[in-house]
Amino acid sequence: MSPNWIGSGCRVVSVAWLSEQGPVPMVWSRSGTLVQSRQMTKKGRGSGKAHRFGGSWTSTKLDVLAGYLESYTTALKDKPTVDRPFRLGYIDAFAGTGYRDARVESSGGPPAQSLLFPDLAEEEPQELLDGSARLALKTEPRFDRYIFIEQNTKRCAELKALKDEFPGLSNDISIHQGDANEEIQDLCNKVWSSHRAVMFLDPYGMQVEWRAIEAIATTKAIDLWLLFPLGIGVNRLLTRSGDIPESWRTRLNLLLGTEDWYDEFYEKQTTTDLFGDEQERVIKATMETIGGYFNNRLKEVFAGVAEEPGVLRNSTNNPLYLLCFAVGNERGKDVALRIANHLLNEVR
Repeated sequence: MSPNWIGSGCRVVSVAWLSEQGPVPMVWSRSGTLVQSRQMTKKGRGSGKAHRFGGSWTSTKLDVLAGYLESYTTALKDKPTVDRPFRLGYIDAFAGTGYRDARVESSGGPPAQSLLFPDLAEEEPQELLDGSARLALKTEPRFDRYIFIEQNTKRCAELKALKDEFPGLSNDISIHQGDANEEIQDLCNKVWSSHRAVMFLDPYGMQVEWRAIEAIATTKAIDLWLLFPLGIGVNRLLTRSGDIPESWRTRLNLLLGTEDWYDEFYEKQTTTDLFGDEQERVIKATMETIGGYFNNRLKEVFAGVAEEPGVLRNSTNNPLYLLCFAVGNERGKDVALRIANHLLNEVR
């Protein structure tokens, strides 16, 4: 059993560094985005360019990511040989604007009952800080290539400003506007023998599809950090009764890459009442089981996976996401897992 974790104009068609190598009511968009949560406000009050998403748990995930990126480029510097080192890339599949807003909790927000998800309610003043894209650009030793994927036209345009902010890296920054799942598959279909990369999948909801995750694993060259929407998405779609709308089933199928999840997440028990009549009831899986199931799915396709993902919680201690880590290459598995597990200890 799993551990107790819970209690358009800027599309780049080719990528040179690779191509050279040959029932609570919920509203989800078709792409899997949760569209009725105040957490999804796209713009902070203090700045037009900040991409507002998340609370203190956002800082937590980015601290882990920043620590891994620095360790990664240090460990792979001049590897496998000084004369022919790997070309190192950073890939951010939901890059936003390159910025984030950190918020300090305040009691001045709207009543929790007025929100779609009361347990996510937080109204906080903000401070402009680095997002994942800028953290990657600041990493030393540096990456050889930076690839930022963003579907939103405005945020994609704002990402282009990073080229001006980091002029020394400008020629090595590529920005893709498009669906992350499609862009990832196209990117992973390159020849990766002389390349290595870290990919960060930080969706706003349940947009990530298993086909993209499989494509990443197939390269055997990419280390993956992924936010699995455990509390904010999957657990909410799994109704207590087990009667799940077809559109929700489809979204879960795409995320998990199989239809077998239903039998894993629901158990039917038959009992006899005082009058001898049989009664059937459905028991829904715990979030520990749900999280363990997804982590085991990762193990089916990656060389190595962190046994215990990090748990990102909101201010009321409710789990929102699992911060999962998977290693693409067998030879680098032990070192990568050792670094990742050390960083994840702070969020387990």
